[in-house]
Amino acid sequence: MFYREVGQYKTTYQADMAVFPILQDRIGIAVILAIAFIAIPLFASEFIIMSVMVPFLVFALAAIGLNILTGYTGLISLGSGAFMGVGAYACYKLTTLFPGVNIIVWIIVSGFFSAAIGVVFGIPSLRIKGFYLAVATLAAQFFLQWCFVRIPWLYNYNVSGAIEVPERTLFGVAITGARATPEMRYLVLLTIVVALTWLASNLVHGRIGRSWMAVRDMDIAAELMGIKLLPTKLLAFAVSSFYCGVAGACMMFLWYGGGEANDAFNVNQSFNVLFMVIIGGLGSLLGSFLGSFFISTLPTLLKFGVPAIGIPLTGAFAEHLTHVMVGALIIFFLIVEPHGLARLWQIAKQKLRVWPFPY
Repeated sequence: MFYREVGQYKTTYQADMAVFPILQDRIGIAVILAIAFIAIPLFASEFIIMSVMVPFLVFALAAIGLNILTGYTGLISLGSGAFMGVGAYACYKLTTLFPGVNIIVWIIVSGFFSAAIGVVFGIPSLRIKGFYLAVATLAAQFFLQWCFVRIPWLYNYNVSGAIEVPERTLFGVAITGARATPEMRYLVLLTIVVALTWLASNLVHGRIGRSWMAVRDMDIAAELMGIKLLPTKLLAFAVSSFYCGVAGACMMFLWYGGGEANDAFNVNQSFNVLFMVIIGGLGSLLGSFLGSFFISTLPTLLKFGVPAIGIPLTGAFAEHLTHVMVGALIIFFLIVEPHGLARLWQIAKQKLRVWPFPY
């Protein structure tokens, strides 16, 4: 009744190929963006913004990057955390060497440094895949993590070995550093995520995305159709690492505000992003948001939400319970619904199209 395609005629090829062909979908996206850009900065508390929304957006960006590589191209990577670290250190060095340039520019540019590193470690993907490629990317994780600790030049020879985020402004308003408000950090991060999500949507729905999916489904058949495997796979590694690098820079400059990147971008972070993609749904941008929202907010919900309703729950027990729940959900989705939460949402929308009829 409220979600119908009937009467929504398409008179051009562009309208027929639209990402959101149904009017209700476009209205829903507009409402979500209005809430994100207007309602949350005005009415949400500092705790909600910094403990829920900012982590959700950072991990959503990283999950989109990994989903492009694993979900759309079929190449397994266990080095997402390291590529995020490359972006964080690149942004730190750039803003230190060129302090007059806006920090948002360096956050985006840092993704290109991460993309270059991703291409280097993606070269073996032409010869190996599956388990062996996962091990190769895991080796990249440990190697880059070693570089973060053993190369003092990366953190400007600081005695603490930590990234010290300087104060940077946008139109006279601080967006990084101690004086930056949570609302400004959130709005800058939200703008970056929306822009890069739009870019990713255009990539996966165009010629490049179709090439990635052809390689994912059967690389030999894709090669016989004229798709060059090496450039296609390396492009997937580059784009995926770019998104992870930007996410790492946003994490350090717009969320943490500094700290030891070696602890923030370890192998646990790589598995964390992978779990978001699995639970959210492989090969789905929406799944990247759903998975990141679930996993990034679950610890906060267990630590603060459950005790708030009168159920005593210690921090250590909540952390262990988070691991148990995530592991159980991964097993559940891999067995019952491999396409994750995104597929459940698609099923719900399909039911709405024919409701109240059963089919």
